[in-house]
Amino acid sequence: MIFEKRPRVPPPLDANFRPAVLANRAYLAEVEASGKPVPLTIGIEQADGTRSLFHTQVLPAEHPKAEANLAYAERLVKFLLWQRGGHKVYVGGPASIGEYLTQAYTRTGLRAFDTDLWETVFEKPFEVVVTTAEKVPPAKEASIALGRHLEGYRIGFDLGASDRKVSAVVEGEPIFSEEVQWDPRNQSDPAYHYHEVMCSLHRAAARMPRVDAIGGSSAGAIINNRVRIASLFRGVPKEKFDEGIGGLFPRIAKAWGVPFEVINDGEVTALAGSMSLGVNAILGIALGSSEAGGYVNRDGNVTKWLDELAFAPIDYAEGATADEWSGDIGCGANYLSQQAVFRLAPAAGIAVDEKLSLADRLAFVQEQVAKGHARAGLIFETIGVYLGYAVAHYADFYDLSHVLILGRVTSGACGDLVMGRCREVLTTEFPELAKRVSVNLPDEKARRVGQSVAAASLPAIK
Repeated sequence: MIFEKRPRVPPPLDANFRPAVLANRAYLAEVEASGKPVPLTIGIEQADGTRSLFHTQVLPAEHPKAEANLAYAERLVKFLLWQRGGHKVYVGGPASIGEYLTQAYTRTGLRAFDTDLWETVFEKPFEVVVTTAEKVPPAKEASIALGRHLEGYRIGFDLGASDRKVSAVVEGEPIFSEEVQWDPRNQSDPAYHYHEVMCSLHRAAARMPRVDAIGGSSAGAIINNRVRIASLFRGVPKEKFDEGIGGLFPRIAKAWGVPFEVINDGEVTALAGSMSLGVNAILGIALGSSEAGGYVNRDGNVTKWLDELAFAPIDYAEGATADEWSGDIGCGANYLSQQAVFRLAPAAGIAVDEKLSLADRLAFVQEQVAKGHARAGLIFETIGVYLGYAVAHYADFYDLSHVLILGRVTSGACGDLVMGRCREVLTTEFPELAKRVSVNLPDEKARRVGQSVAAASLPAIK
């Protein structure tokens, strides 16, 4: 990208990193300096008609760097789609931008993966509508009061790619929590997933006299308890997915016969933060097998956005790391998760046995930090730099006062290394943001099981 900019706080193990937030700000400064900014309004619409808008500006067509408009708009729409989710994009601005995005979002275009995915999620053809800024339909947002029900005997679970967590919660207090390693991404039989989740639920249920409600979180797009698409279940073939995985949670709900609610793991991360800190306008980011994101607005509600930040770009460098699922480069999953740990380990001089499970690989690297390995800590410092620039980027798209960081990557001393560098980035590059947005790391217990406890609060007991 023409306006990619070097960070003032470079990641120790990634000299190639070019933060999206700095590139966008450099580009917008050029737009302002042109004296002729052109309005660009992007509308993202979901199948039920809810619609969110994002307003920005681009360079005039006669500007010598006007070609940068295309790259800027493409990365912007990519981010907005994964943040908010939708099957229709309104491009209100220069026709050249609309035409470029129309070509990109086809089944043979630059964003073929995304086109197919959003058609699958929303069960409607993907559409790019080219118009002018003033003709983009108005915003039609919606939010939902979700969770915070703690009465009775409840089970909460959280499904990740390397482990799953479950908690038995009585009157809002966890009396039992357990983490179990598993390998869902390489399993093609839906029966495996059903059996494993049911095993965890039964283990939690055995600690209580009865079960009044079950709430859960999982990676992926989940609508009305049905998984529409998720990298967590990528091993299940397409012909078995809709019934075997789409129907997984309804089948489990029927088996238990109690109020049952499952939502995206990022939303539960945000809910956990809101509940534990007693605040709203909070973005939750879980650094686990992948990156999970979720948002609770100033009213304490969850929006209808998808907040799948794992696939939203945060690095604009040419040759940035490519995501193994979508094929796109620079996306959060490769920077804010255990995937980043494994990618950076060789640069730190650490050889990780790939025969180990994902959870054991991460534990091995974290053990090197605890043992004082000379360069192991640089892995987590690098992730902390990524996180700092990502938080600043996310703040351009969310109304934020708080950010809560969770996930196995932040366990022990590694979390302190991550947070130290994150705060350094914010105070050095974005001092005003650092003053108005707090970034918090909960205590060790909340880091590891906070999501499953918050998930338990999802269903209302009738």
